[in-house]
Amino acid sequence: MSRAPRADGGEARTIEVKVRPRSAVQRLEGPDAEGVWHAWLKSPPIEGRANEELIALVAERLGCRKSAVSIRSGAASRLKRVRIEGG
Repeated sequence: MSRAPRADGGEARTIEVKVRPRSAVQRLEGPDAEGVWHAWLKSPPIEGRANEELIALVAERLGCRKSAVSIRSGAASRLKRVRIEGG
């Protein structure tokens, strides 16, 4: 997980998440030895539903607001870079 200082004195973290949509369960595990998190999502990767579920799952797991979580790259890919503001 990388951290970058913010102008307001807080920090933002970026994590890499490998997503498995259309899973039977919803789960977030990680990071593994390479620093990658793994997310199993029930939603299909259609119309951003899996991305919305991922944002909610990351926020719940890390104890922050959904508005603090954003997908920085990989929105249409299974490997995503997710940014968490405040830290």
